[in-house]
Amino acid sequence: MPGNRYPMTVEVFPDYAAMSGRAAEIVVELLQEKPDAVLGLPTGSTPLGFYDALVASGVSLAQARTFNLDEYLGLPRTHPESYYSFMKRALYDRSDLRPENCHIPDGNAPDPHEECRCYEEAIRAAGGLDILVLGVGHNGHIGFNEPGSQWDARTRVVDLAESTRRANARFFNSLDEVPRQAITMGIGTILEARRILLLASGQEKAPAVRDMVESAPTPDVPATALQLHPNVTVLLDREAAALLHR
Repeated sequence: MPGNRYPMTVEVFPDYAAMSGRAAEIVVELLQEKPDAVLGLPTGSTPLGFYDALVASGVSLAQARTFNLDEYLGLPRTHPESYYSFMKRALYDRSDLRPENCHIPDGNAPDPHEECRCYEEAIRAAGGLDILVLGVGHNGHIGFNEPGSQWDARTRVVDLAESTRRANARFFNSLDEVPRQAITMGIGTILEARRILLLASGQEKAPAVRDMVESAPTPDVPATALQLHPNVTVLLDREAAALLHR
C-alpha cells in the first residue's frame, strides 16, 4: 500500500459516556486554542454522546466552521432522517454555530456531482479540516466509503452496501425507505484532515475496530486507511476494544 504506516493512539474507557466526554474534551481544547477551527463532523448513534458533551461544555462555536462527512442522496433536508435534520437536532439548534458556517452536502441537489465538486472546493477554501471526527461501520466503512473504495477518492456519489442499509434501517419505517446512494467525503479527503478522531462503542463494533487497528491496510476494510495518517486518535469503550490484542 502507498505511504508510510503510523501507529494509532488508542484510548479505552470504561463506558460510552466516558468515551464521549473525552472526545468532547479534545474538540473543546482545539476550539479554545483556535476558535475558528474547521471541524469535520459525523452522524449516526455513536457521536450523540459527543454532541451532548460538547454542548454541555459551554464552549463557543460562534467562529467555528463545520463540514459533515456525508448525506443521503435523494432526501430533502426537511426529511426527519436526513443528516441535515440529524445535525439540527444534535448540534445546530443547541449551540451558537452560525448557519452560514454549517456545511453539509445537499442530498437533493439538482446535479449531485457538481455538489460534490463544490463541497471539495468549500473545504479547501476554509483552509482544510483541523480535526475530523469519525465513526466506523460494521463492515469497516468510514463516512460512506464502503469496502473497495479507492483511497485517493474525493467527495463523490456512492452506492450504499446492503449491510449498511440494513444497519441504518432502524432509523426508517422499513428497509425499502433507506436510500441506496449517498454523497460522502472520499478517503483522500478524510486523510487530508490535520487530526482524526475515531469513536467506536459496543461489542458489535469490536471486529471492525480490531481490523482497523491491527490488520494490514487494505481497501477491503476502508478504516485501515487511517494507518496512513500520522495523527489518529481512536477512542473506545471497553466493549468496542474487547478484541484488540495490544
